[in-house]
Amino acid sequence: MKIDTQTYQARRERLMQSLPENSVVVLRTGELATRNNDCEYEFRPHSSFFYLTGFPEPSAYAIIRGRGEMTLVTLPKDPEREQWDGFRFGSEGAIANFGANDAAPLEELDKMAFAALDGAEQVVYLFNDDVLREKIACWRDAIAAKVRMGAAAPTSFIDLFPFVSEMRLRKDAEEIGIMETAAQISVEAHKQAMRSVRPGMNEYQLEAELNYVFMKSGARQPAYNNIVASGSNACVLHYIKNDEVIEDGDLILIDAGAELGCYAADITRTFPANGKFSEPQAALYQVVLDAYHAGMKELTVGTPYEACHNAAVRTLTEGLVAHGLLTGDVEQLIESKAYRDFYMHNTGHWLGLDVHDCGAYKIAGESRLLEEGMVLTIEPGLYVSADNESVDEKWRGIGIRIEDDVLIRADGPYVLTHGLPKEITEIEALMAESR
Repeated sequence: MKIDTQTYQARRERLMQSLPENSVVVLRTGELATRNNDCEYEFRPHSSFFYLTGFPEPSAYAIIRGRGEMTLVTLPKDPEREQWDGFRFGSEGAIANFGANDAAPLEELDKMAFAALDGAEQVVYLFNDDVLREKIACWRDAIAAKVRMGAAAPTSFIDLFPFVSEMRLRKDAEEIGIMETAAQISVEAHKQAMRSVRPGMNEYQLEAELNYVFMKSGARQPAYNNIVASGSNACVLHYIKNDEVIEDGDLILIDAGAELGCYAADITRTFPANGKFSEPQAALYQVVLDAYHAGMKELTVGTPYEACHNAAVRTLTEGLVAHGLLTGDVEQLIESKAYRDFYMHNTGHWLGLDVHDCGAYKIAGESRLLEEGMVLTIEPGLYVSADNESVDEKWRGIGIRIEDDVLIRADGPYVLTHGLPKEITEIEALMAESR
């Protein structure tokens, strides 16, 4: 699935309208990353570069100015290198396929940058890009050295991040279409994992089921490292070893989502390896599910972002008290953050081109209000460490998280990851079908 070239042009126009007059934007997509020796990872473009250009190849630069006119500087056409490494668009392809107004081979980068920056007042770029910062400083100094010849070097620098972040935070119809497709691919992968799991399997064998469905469905890679955590491994929030044997009686926590067209899905489900929740597992699972539903009610236009988290925390804390994992007054336990022994992360994050997507969570120190077109996750959880001796032994080693991807709409939250069971009876019924 691809976004129309005119959409990228419209984004560039909106970006330039938001910047001071006589600004020039410079972006860099990044280089191939070495895995080891002479083996490289498949290239994935920088998210903000891709958002504004749609250009997929490494080593490219984009220069944007005026009303959104774009120059792409790319790897040149090279039949010999293309024989080894694959097709390149080159300058002509950059213009014909990506809406560039001008294009040049990479060896002409300095020339193109000098021409664009001479006379510009502001240079706008991502301040966290150290490589680009050094290049821009060199270009500015070279222009300043020619002031007696009539050159005019830029006088200020502006961080692109807050501008492009706010743009990326609100998804358009094309983005939402891609994200829902990625979400539904991920839904099918999680269903396959639920059907396939058996005690005695290795975690990575279950991970293979996920990757098979991703790739078979057109998503060449996951959006992030798959988490396939059995037993107490589920209490490790970013467990990615995925190399232990799944035991009878374990819960399996899978946090995995497909990437499609550079857009991420992000789903977590927790289910029993043998197809049946034990009584303690079911009790804590229901607490997390109740927190999920409490948080979901807060995902409406005009509601503060943090309201979802606050609602989930209250429900989780009430559940922990009800089952004896915490003792005391719920209000005081929330105030003292005593729940953080069992729930130490937020209840969601923005989602888009990055799995933890850009966009401020607070405006002027206050939780920002949700707007139509924002996409975020909702992901409450409980994690009882296997060595937590303050709780009854029956709870120890239980890790649970439930996560979906949600689009904020005027008529209420829309779950992009719809169709994947999360009620206890639904999960057990799906797993029973393959047993």
